[in-house]
Amino acid sequence: MRRFYLEREHDVSGVSGLGRVAEGVLFSDGRVSMRWMSKRSGIVIHKSLEDVVAIHGHGGASELVFVDAEGSSATFLEEV
Repeated sequence: MRRFYLEREHDVSGVSGLGRVAEGVLFSDGRVSMRWMSKRSGIVIHKSLEDVVAIHGHGGASELVFVDAEGSSATFLEEV
């Protein structure tokens, strides 16, 4: 399991805003859960990281940044 966030320098849609707009988790089976951090927040599940980039990447206007190193087993309880 790896945590990530979606960083935007350009808000193509005019909805998400700029900076860190979403945070998510890549699960060991390749599925992704992502939570939007804007006023119109929501949680979405995607089949793959590739789907996240294809749908929300806006042709390179968004950067997906991993918080955890590949192969790490992040424990969310450490942050609570």
